[in-house]
Amino acid sequence: MERTMMMSPREHVEEIRRVKFSIGGAPNPVREDLHHAVKNLAGELYAKDVHFLMEIIQNAEDNEYDEGVKPSLEFIVTAKDITDTGAEATLLIFNSEKGFSPKNVESICSIGRSTKKGQRKKGYIGEKGIGFKSVFLITAQPYIFSNGYQIRFSEEPCPVCDIGYIVPEWVDESPTLADIQEIYGSALTLPTTTIILPLKSDKVEAVKQQLSNIHPEVLLFLSKIQHLSVREHNEDSKQITVSAVSISSETELVVRKNIAAESFMLRLSAAEKSKSSERECSYYMWRQKFPVKHENRVDRRMEIDEWLVTLAFPMERRLNRGTTSPGIYAFLPTEMVTNFPFIIQADFLLASSRETILLDNKWNQGILDVVPSAFASAFDSLAKGSEGVPASTLASFFNFLPTECSTYAKLNGVRDSIRNQIIEENIIPSESFSDQMFFHKPCEVGRIVPAFWDILTRARKQGMTLHNLSSDGKYALNSAFDRDEYDEVLEFLGVTYMDSGCYIKCIQGSNMASKFSVCDYLKLLCFVADKWRTSFQYTNMKNVPLLRHIIQDGNVSLLSIAEATQDSEKQICVSYSANHISWLIDWNKEFRHVANHFFMPKATQEVLRSSDTTISNIERNTVSNWLNEYAGVRTVNINDYAEKLLDSLNNDRRLVLAFAHFVHRSLSKRYMSRDEGENLCKKVPLLVTNNSRCVTTKRSGVLLPAKVSSWVKLIGSNPWEQKGYVELQEDYLLGGYFAGVYSSENDILTFLEEYVGASDIPSLLPPDDAFPAVYSPLTKENAFLLLDWIRNLRSRRMLEDGKFLKCIKEGAWLRTQIGVSSSYKPPSHSFLFTPDWGNLLQTGSEMVDIPLIDQGFYYNRISDYKEELKAIGVMSEFGEACKYIGNCLMRLASNTNLTRANVFSILNFIKFLRSKYLSPQDFINSIKGGKWLVTCLGERPPVECILYDSDWKVAAQISNLPFIDQQYYGEEILKFREELQLLGVVVSFNPFDNRVADNLRLPSNLSSLTDEAFLLILQCVRNSNSSNRLVSILVSRKWLKTCCGLKSPGECFLPDSEWGCILKVFNCFPLINQDFCGKAVSAYKSELKKLGVKVDFEEAVKAFTRAFKDRASSSSITKENVFTLLACFRELKQKSIRIPSDLLQSICECKWLQTRLGLKTPKESILFNSDWAHLLPISWLPFIDDTEKGYGSCIREYKGELKALDVTVEFKKGAKFITTGIIIPSNPAGVPPESLLALLKCIRHLLEKLSDGNLTKEFHDRINKKWLKTSLGYRAPTQCLLFGLNFSDLQRGDGPFISEKFYGSELTSYPKELNAIGLTIDVSVGCKLIAGELHLHSNFNTIARIYNYLMKFEWKPIKLDDNWIWIPNGSDDGEWVSRRECVLHDKDGLFSQQLNVLDKHYGKELFSFFSSTLEVKNHPSVDDYWKLWSGWEDTRDELTSAECLAFWVFISKHWSSKTQNLLSDSLTKLPVSADSDTVLLIDKDNVFIPDDLLLKQLFEESSTDPLFVWYPRRSSSSLPWTKLHGIYRGIGVRSISESVHRKEHLLSNELLKEIDPTELPIWKELIRLILAFLADPSLEIDANNRKHTAKALLDLKVFETKEPILVSYSLVLSSGKTVERGAGGNIRWDRETSILFTQCMDRSSKHKDNIEFATCFSQVVAEGLLWDKEERVEELSELIKLGWLLEFEEEAIGFLMKSKNLQLFMEDEEFLQSAFP
Repeated sequence: MERTMMMSPREHVEEIRRVKFSIGGAPNPVREDLHHAVKNLAGELYAKDVHFLMEIIQNAEDNEYDEGVKPSLEFIVTAKDITDTGAEATLLIFNSEKGFSPKNVESICSIGRSTKKGQRKKGYIGEKGIGFKSVFLITAQPYIFSNGYQIRFSEEPCPVCDIGYIVPEWVDESPTLADIQEIYGSALTLPTTTIILPLKSDKVEAVKQQLSNIHPEVLLFLSKIQHLSVREHNEDSKQITVSAVSISSETELVVRKNIAAESFMLRLSAAEKSKSSERECSYYMWRQKFPVKHENRVDRRMEIDEWLVTLAFPMERRLNRGTTSPGIYAFLPTEMVTNFPFIIQADFLLASSRETILLDNKWNQGILDVVPSAFASAFDSLAKGSEGVPASTLASFFNFLPTECSTYAKLNGVRDSIRNQIIEENIIPSESFSDQMFFHKPCEVGRIVPAFWDILTRARKQGMTLHNLSSDGKYALNSAFDRDEYDEVLEFLGVTYMDSGCYIKCIQGSNMASKFSVCDYLKLLCFVADKWRTSFQYTNMKNVPLLRHIIQDGNVSLLSIAEATQDSEKQICVSYSANHISWLIDWNKEFRHVANHFFMPKATQEVLRSSDTTISNIERNTVSNWLNEYAGVRTVNINDYAEKLLDSLNNDRRLVLAFAHFVHRSLSKRYMSRDEGENLCKKVPLLVTNNSRCVTTKRSGVLLPAKVSSWVKLIGSNPWEQKGYVELQEDYLLGGYFAGVYSSENDILTFLEEYVGASDIPSLLPPDDAFPAVYSPLTKENAFLLLDWIRNLRSRRMLEDGKFLKCIKEGAWLRTQIGVSSSYKPPSHSFLFTPDWGNLLQTGSEMVDIPLIDQGFYYNRISDYKEELKAIGVMSEFGEACKYIGNCLMRLASNTNLTRANVFSILNFIKFLRSKYLSPQDFINSIKGGKWLVTCLGERPPVECILYDSDWKVAAQISNLPFIDQQYYGEEILKFREELQLLGVVVSFNPFDNRVADNLRLPSNLSSLTDEAFLLILQCVRNSNSSNRLVSILVSRKWLKTCCGLKSPGECFLPDSEWGCILKVFNCFPLINQDFCGKAVSAYKSELKKLGVKVDFEEAVKAFTRAFKDRASSSSITKENVFTLLACFRELKQKSIRIPSDLLQSICECKWLQTRLGLKTPKESILFNSDWAHLLPISWLPFIDDTEKGYGSCIREYKGELKALDVTVEFKKGAKFITTGIIIPSNPAGVPPESLLALLKCIRHLLEKLSDGNLTKEFHDRINKKWLKTSLGYRAPTQCLLFGLNFSDLQRGDGPFISEKFYGSELTSYPKELNAIGLTIDVSVGCKLIAGELHLHSNFNTIARIYNYLMKFEWKPIKLDDNWIWIPNGSDDGEWVSRRECVLHDKDGLFSQQLNVLDKHYGKELFSFFSSTLEVKNHPSVDDYWKLWSGWEDTRDELTSAECLAFWVFISKHWSSKTQNLLSDSLTKLPVSADSDTVLLIDKDNVFIPDDLLLKQLFEESSTDPLFVWYPRRSSSSLPWTKLHGIYRGIGVRSISESVHRKEHLLSNELLKEIDPTELPIWKELIRLILAFLADPSLEIDANNRKHTAKALLDLKVFETKEPILVSYSLVLSSGKTVERGAGGNIRWDRETSILFTQCMDRSSKHKDNIEFATCFSQVVAEGLLWDKEERVEELSELIKLGWLLEFEEEAIGFLMKSKNLQLFMEDEEFLQSAFP
């Protein structure tokens, strides 16, 4: 080395060339191998060419730098060819390091001789040893200029030594230092080291691209390099394609540092030439050390004992240059995007591509396992490390939580672990509405919905004190956190929304509903309404007073939802219209809230109705809908309010009168519509003069008060009181004040007339009832008043027939005159005289007297009421007089029959009127309805009579008609044909007259009916208006002549020449005899159809279908029927007549075709041909019987018709029959090979039609018989295989392969069909059959071949515990055993006598088969080891150390609760050490775990027998002592600390000195710390109990002694022997006497004594205070110990409490002040 240091750089290079590479000497024998090794390693190092860049940066970080020099690395790309190599671009790399040393040069000229090897602890981040050689991926000749060295290397072998890559060559020119200085900048000082890389032409763009995209965070985790830049040197700026960048890093301030961690701020800046400004970002850096675990150690990091994990938290937007931001660094960035908002840096092991870390590597996994702990510490520091930081700033830190899942599954485990740690920390601040911040676990806080935060803000502005922002132990999340932007974070932490109780307590406790302004009050209601259905409906919110309303005294009160919806005594209301709010409130006061209606305040209602922007329309609608739907608040208009009042007036006269005025005023102001007013007034109560009551709502009519009416003059007192007519009281005529407004006299009368219907004659609308006044003569004045009343009613169209009108018509009140005499008659019996017809009437009917109104009595004024008189029945017209005369005559006829003379008188009177050209119609109408004409059927009205003549002859045969009795009246009656016709008598025959049909009567002898009568009946059916009645008569009678005799219409058919053949197949259809009635009957097809005759093809087909089904069901269809049917089908097809689907369906579904298997449906039948011959030996199919006894060969002539009927006529289409018709004979030797081939053809056709390609189960059941010939004999199809190339791993004798020799080579063309019948074709699914034959073999090679086949296709046995494993004994002998008797490996050689070890017989290629398929254990199981140990316990007293170690290493690796239970129940002896290689087995009850080293030392010195369980001499990763310690405890081995008996020695009073603890400087802060600990909510200790616990400590008597406090220990063995030992102590607490004994302690003593005393003191105090909460003793003990070491200094204790999130409550402070005044 010294010689090298004395050489110049050039001499050193020449020395290397001469000595190492034999340049100028003998050839190096390994130089070619060396050349290829370097080339391969450099080429395969990374997946991307440009990753050489990371190696350059890594080397620069590992370099050494002079003090005062800023470590920097610069990259410059130039188009200038300064190396004269012809490169189109050159990359220059400048580094401000110390420069290359001779040792560095020698290293770079070697392979694997990096100067950084084994220097990981010193901070070196490179490790591969050939980093620089990666530059050969982009250059063929790299150059190095450093510390006087000017060398280059070449990838091409040196022509002298034939080695490339590592042979140095001195450079004198091209380039020179001047060339380099020109590129770098003539005004700048060149850095110490320059690397020049003339780029390969195909790498230029890739290098430029990578340099342009270099990540600005590349310096983030580099401890040395503080500046990195990239730029391009080109005289033509337009040709520059590299994006220039300058990156700098600066550590700003160390803010925290302790033993294992430190934190600081790092600021990165990146300035790009293409951008005008510099971008910066600060990163909070957390660096923490963790010990490397034994199980995570790897060879490449054996020298590392600590992991240094750094987390970077970007406080601003991360720096990037258009590229993705990596989430994991191994000092330099990888390409792993984690989706985490922070960056992880550690000494990860990388993949060769440097793109990712090795996620499955245990070293990396160990690092990832500690990342959550580092994150939790860093996060706690961020969130709680700075005092005075506002909550909004803290909230932003929570964005560092990894809420988004990573694309890497391993990293999601890190994410989950981070979450699990964070949620157990007091890390979330609650809302305190003060400057003090309180932190809680995420599960202890809850979110408040944004709408309620708004409510809380408004409440604070109005000065309300907000309490009860918690519910069921949950605190409200701080408002700075409770925002949408933190939704993902809060969801990640499991923070949920507060339950409804929080809102209820806050609203009620703060009395918001009462204190809020109107707008804020509605905001509150909007919040409740919006959350009602989802949160509040079934909670105590319904009992919170929320609803404002005006009470009787005009003040505002509150009502709860429960009261509003369940209490019928109060109904909260709001006005429908904003204009009516005051109106309703004023009138509600007038009515004294009688309807229990209470209105919300005017201001509240107005804001609900206004367009004030402080309340949105959506909020108004929400509140309004909620008030109406859930809060029981009714929205009422004037009409609704009035309707409610109606039910509550309670016959109060004042309220009834006020209600009338309320409705009157509301209508006058148009606050309600006329319709609403009218509807209300129908139900309004009225003050009336009825005898029974003075207030009523029941009325049919209303009379004005008698004082102002006319009705009393005509009818006297109210005659209709029982009919509901009431008389109003005179109160309505008076004035008064209502709702503060005066009403004058008679003001309401018009309203009552218009809306209530109060009225007087003549406008009075009477009930339909008589009144007595009209039954007596009326004065002229009252008669005219009555006529005026009638005139008014007529004008209103209210005068209707009924009792009222009847009493007027029939009452004898009208004065009349007959001759010279006068009398009072009813109007209906009176006439108003008309001179025009009076004399004529006397001439026509002398027998009738007519009473006339006495016009002289009434003066001539009565004629003015002609219409009114007519309306009440007074007659005045000629027609009425005629009708009057006719009625008189009809009354006469009703009493006595009219004589022949009377009849002729009537006829003559009609003739007389006609002769005078007067209409006799009124007279005729009055008499034609009477039964006074004599007929052959008795007396009948004229309209029912017929005047007979010869035209009625045929009709008389089939009907019973009332002909006028000409024998009685004589021929004279024929003279009055016209008069009789006027009276309605039928005088001529009309074939369309319905009389024949209406009086139809068939003769008793139906066979006597003539064809004319037959056709007339059909004519009657056609023309009759009552054809249904006529049809009902005819359908049940057998009167139609058919080929089968007389039949009823429903039994008959009217055949048609087009389709009649269908009815000739069977001779059972009655066809109408057209020879009898002629072809004319076809004109009455519709009438016959109406009667039920079947005239349509469809009906005939239906009947034929039924007949066909009947004959088919009885198997009575003959051969002739079959041929006739087929011939008819042929005929119908020729005539293009479509056969209905129902008929075809019946024919196709019925079994009527005779086959060899009996009667079958067409679909079930086959028309035989020669194609079916080969299937006959193995099938039984339904061929149509074409024998002579059957249909014969003629049946084949109807092949087309049979095919149309779905008969199978082709072999291809008949494949379906083979599935049910296959019959395998019992002797398979009789089945020829052609039968199988024919079957396969048939199946091929069948599979073409099957969508799923699966044959039926029935077919498989039938065919699965042993009939297929194989190399192993006859087998069922499911037991056969088809041998082919895919079974090349086997031989034909290895399984039941079907015989191709027997069936021919054609067999192989049907693989799909063979598979369909059950043969196994696919080699991958043939395992079951091959495995089924496995036990027939005993040749080892055959069995091994089959094992390989089964393994290849992943076969799994159904019965795993069968004997599947062959243990050979020679080549052709052995035995089959089960998996439970085997094991693959026995690395410790402990089980050779217990198990079959398979690796002794089989090669490793079958190990996976035995392991995964047959589930053979790879190694002996826990049960096997347990049985092994049990055997040792029975047979041995000693073990070797190796045996013992092997056993417990296995138990350690397989430790579980199951293993624990097994060993604790079964092991009776345990190992103890005897000497270096001998282990004794001792009873478990006599050995102990040495968990207390002091006790161990005590008892090892005093006992001659070994007492403590065996441990290996060295704790190794395979069996750590801690793990073995846990195992011993798990199986029930007692620890020495639990088993020993402790005895405290009495202290001498002379040596004791009592002291006052309250005077000790530590005591007050000790009590403060203990009280804060006890106030932890998780301990659930209230203030009184905390005070009691602290007081127990204050009440202690403390005695101090200079002597040790002696304790003796004794241990009783199972043999009865007792071992005793004594020791000294520092402190003792006697709880029974409340005395604390302590040894004097000098604070200036050694640290050992101080920590020993602190430990003892804290443990005794913690145990004394928390004797009932043992699980928390250790936690309090550690806290007190830390306080002791801090000497209980007040400020230190305060900080300690804050760091542990401990606080004192007010009552605790008060107690502390009283205890230490």
